[in-house]
This record gives sequence, C-alpha cells and structure tokens, in this order.
Amino acid sequence: MAGTVLVGATAAAHLARSPQRRVRLRRTARIWRLTARNGGRWVVTRSRVAAARDHTRKQELNARFAIRSSQDVARELGQMKGVMMKAGQLVSFIMETLPDEAQEALASLQADAPPMAPALAASVVAAELGAPPETVFLDWDPAPIAAASVGQVHRAVLRDGRIVAVKVQYPGVGDAIGADLDNVQALYAMFGAFALKGLDTRSLVDELRARMTEELDYRIEARNQTEFADHYAGHPFIRVPAVVPEYSTGRVLTSQWVEGLSWAGFVAQASPAARQRAGEILWRFAQGSVHRLGAFNGDPHPGNYRFDHDGSVTFLDFGLVKRWSGDEWTRLTPSLDAILAGDRPGLVTIMEDLGFLRPGHGLAAERVFEYVSAPYVPYLGESFTFTREFVRETLGKMLDLKGPLADVIEQLNMPNSFVILDRVVWGVSSLLGKLGCTGPWRGMLMEYRAGGPPTTPLGIADAAWWSAR
Repeated sequence: MAGTVLVGATAAAHLARSPQRRVRLRRTARIWRLTARNGGRWVVTRSRVAAARDHTRKQELNARFAIRSSQDVARELGQMKGVMMKAGQLVSFIMETLPDEAQEALASLQADAPPMAPALAASVVAAELGAPPETVFLDWDPAPIAAASVGQVHRAVLRDGRIVAVKVQYPGVGDAIGADLDNVQALYAMFGAFALKGLDTRSLVDELRARMTEELDYRIEARNQTEFADHYAGHPFIRVPAVVPEYSTGRVLTSQWVEGLSWAGFVAQASPAARQRAGEILWRFAQGSVHRLGAFNGDPHPGNYRFDHDGSVTFLDFGLVKRWSGDEWTRLTPSLDAILAGDRPGLVTIMEDLGFLRPGHGLAAERVFEYVSAPYVPYLGESFTFTREFVRETLGKMLDLKGPLADVIEQLNMPNSFVILDRVVWGVSSLLGKLGCTGPWRGMLMEYRAGGPPTTPLGIADAAWWSAR
C-alpha cells in the first residue's frame, strides 16, 4: 500500500511539472472523483434495492440513483470542454430509459456551455486570421451566441455586408482531448451500471477517438460542411449554410448566418403539422446522407439544428462526420434488408459473416431477430407513430443484461463501423419520439433502399429534386 501511494505521488509530481500536464491532471482527477462518487452511490443503491421487498420501492431507489447521478454528471461535464461534454450530450438525448428528472438534468448539456472570455476568443481570431476581429470584420459581437464542447460561435458582419457565424475553438481544447479520451470509457462504464447495460464501450471509444480527433481541425469540418452544402444545394427542404473559406482556418470556421428557433424553442410552440414536418425532414436528411452521399452527420443532437415555425430545418455542425470506406456500407446493408424481409435464418448468417455473432453461438434465429429488429419495428408495418414510450421501452429491452433477451445481448458484438450509425438511428428515433411523428416509414425507407415510389409530399419533392440532379 505504501509503495502504491509513493508511486502515485511520484506520478502526480511528474504531471505537475508543466501547466499542460497540470490541466490534464485536474481534468483526470475530476472524472475520477465523478466516477468514484457515482460508483459508491451505485453500490449503496444496489444493496438497498436487494434488501427492498416492495417492487415500487425498488423502482423508487433506482430512479433516485439515476436522478442524483445525472445531476452530478451534468454539473461536472457542463464545465468541461471537449470529449467529456460531448459524451454527456450523447447520453442526454438518447437515454429515454432514464427518469424525466434525470433527463432534464442531462439536457442542460445540450444548452450553452460557459463561454470563454471575449479577449480570449479575440486572441484566437487574431492568431488565425492575422488581425483582431474588430479589424477583420465590419462588425463583431464579442458575446457568443452559443458555446459547445469544442468551440463557441459569434455573430459578425463581413466587409461586404454578409452576416456570418464565426465558430472559434477554445484554446488548449486539443491538449485536453487526449486525457478525455482516456477517461470517456470510464464514464460510459459508470452509466452502464444503471442505464447503458450491454454497451460495447471499447468500440464506442475507438470510434469516438477517430471522429473527435477530426473534429478538432476546423479545416476538416469546413470540407465536410461544403460537401453537404454542395450535395443539398437547391434541395426543397434541407438547408446547409455555406462556408466562407477565406475567413476559415484550423481553429476558426466562418459560415453563412442562419436565423431560426432552437430545439427547445421550436418544441415549445410548434403545431402538430410543424412537428411532423420537422421530424420527417430530420429523418430524410439522415437517410438521404447515408444512402446517397455515403457520409452522414454522426452528431444528431438538438443543438445542431435550427427550425422555422413551419418545421423547416437548417443543419449545423459537421465536425463529427462518418464516411463509408471501402465496402463498409455494402457489407452492412444485407442485414437491414434481411430485417425488412423478415428473413430470420438469413439475418443470423449475415450477422455471423459481419462479426456481430461468433460462429457456433447456439442462439435461435427467432430470438436474434426479436432483438436485432427491435429498433426497426417502425419499418415492419405500413404506418407507425414514434413515441417516447416506444423508444424508452425498446432501449430498455435492448440494454437489459438481466432481461428476457440477455443471452442474445451477451453474445452480440458491435463492429466499429456500426457504432456511429447506431448512434444516428437511436438519436433520430429519440427526436421523432419526442415530436410524436407518424408516417409510412417502411415505404419511406424503401425510397432510399430500393428506389421505391415516394410516399409523402416531402418524398415527392425530394424525388423530383434527386431526379433533376
């Protein structure tokens, strides 16, 4: 024990020799304390749940743990830029299995993070663009309009009168990313204790590391955004703001200014028709990008959208983009087609070939299909209404290691190439559930999978635009 303490003290002294290492040590210690607090909290809760005789009391104890832990996570991560805040954002909007109070606590991570000082933001602009923002731009608002995990956004006016949004990266955020990526697996493991049971944290961390490394270079994001803006140019209902390349660098990204409501503002006042329109647009943007562009935005959280009152959507933030490489997509699609066709034996064979299941697993095809098809229930009938209850119950069943499908969960593996796509599937489903959208989702999906006829007015408009390209 004494040797362990000595080694720990020596390591801490070594880390403290430079400011950068001290920052990493503080961030690492913050996550260690967060994990330890909630780990201890979980041990106490588990013992109390085991001792409780009444089922209602057990549920009350579990809910209380989820709420207190979520509030703790939101409080800590809301102050931390980089991966840790983004990890919390991911959990906050897809985890419908959490109690409402826990979701409300984590939802604060979708709102603005504490911004950096105006002088600090100005120093980044000056270093990247060669002069202070008051000189570079005709007008510069030193107060940010949004602050997120990697950077914050300012409103400015170019010398030619164009209004733009200028995203400025936090100084030193890149140095923090490495330490955060080492800690993020511990964070997900902590959530796995009560909500993310069965999550393959290793695959998630590997994929998140690759995508977050790209997100630090705004030149990559500028290329991503330009690719999407060019692809959807002239589209009847999907809008992507244009990049202003001469005012964009590795740490500054300048784009066309976009007016619109935030997710919270839209949901608070939207009519049922506007909600339906917005939901279908979110869905079609994801499906059209996956199937036609071969690249999709892997960060479908509500802060990345702006809404008009009628439900029209503008898509922002293309730092976390997944591209299909080689035969990734062609290898994944047969499993989707088998689900849509109800081909149980075929699905099992395909999943074995893809590495989702090991040969000789011994699972019945019917049970594998029941589990794997659960997220695609909306696409197995002619019409379906997404609800929060559907998302909550389906996620609960799929993530419950002690539930009726535990034997299937324990043998499934998620290849890295599927991690971000799965995140998008659940992210969009969660948003559709919150909006309460109804539609012929199977027919809509077949528009993209098999060139089927359009099934909604938006589908007709999309098909006309696509055929005219």
